[in-house]
Amino acid sequence: MLILTLLQTHPIVALAFVVGLVFAITIHEFAHALVAYRLGDPTAKLAGRLTLNPQSHLDPIGTIALLIVGIGWGKPTPFDPFNLRNIKRDSALISAAGALSNFLLAIALSIPYLIAYFTGNLSQTINMVYQVLSIVIWINLILAVFNLIPVAPLDGFKVLAGLLPRDWYNDFIQTERYGIFILLFLLITGAVGRILFPIVSFLFSFLIPGLVPPF
Repeated sequence: MLILTLLQTHPIVALAFVVGLVFAITIHEFAHALVAYRLGDPTAKLAGRLTLNPQSHLDPIGTIALLIVGIGWGKPTPFDPFNLRNIKRDSALISAAGALSNFLLAIALSIPYLIAYFTGNLSQTINMVYQVLSIVIWINLILAVFNLIPVAPLDGFKVLAGLLPRDWYNDFIQTERYGIFILLFLLITGAVGRILFPIVSFLFSFLIPGLVPPF
C-alpha cells in the first residue's frame, strides 16, 4: 500500500498527501454544491452535500484507492438541470466551480511564500513549511487541471459544452455516453500524464518559485 509505505519511510509527506487530497476533494465537491444551490437547485443541499465535512464527500472505494495506490476521488455532487434557469450555462458554471475552488485554494496557500520570495524574506523556516504545503498546493493543481479535461464524466466536459454554440452543443452532449471509454484510453496510454504534469508543473513554478514539485 502506497500510503502505508510512505508512513513508514516519510510520515510527514504521507500525512500531508492524505490530508491535502481529502481537503482538496472536499472543497471541490462543496463548491459544486454551493454554486448549484445559488443557481436555484437544492438537490445537493437536500443530499447533505452543502457542507465542508469530508465524510459527506468521500467515496468509500475512492478512499480505499487513496490508501492503496495514492489516487482517490469523491462522491459526484448531484444536481438537477431542470431546476436551473439556463441549463447550458448553469451546468457549465456548476461544473467549473470545483476546479476553480482548487485553483483558488492553491493560490491562497501560496501567497505567504510569494510575499516572502519577492521581498527577499524567504527564510529557512518558510522553506521547510512549504516543503509540506507544496504537496497540498500540487494536489489542488492536479485535481483542478485533471477535472478540466473535456471528457465525460469529468467536469471539463460540461464546461466545454457550456461554451459551445447551441448547434454544436446538442451534438457534443450526445458523446457523453462514450466519455468513460475515452478517459480510460487516455489514462491507459499515458496521454493524460503527458498533458497534465507539464501544465501543473508550469502553474506550480509560478505559485512556488524556487521549489521543486513534490512529485
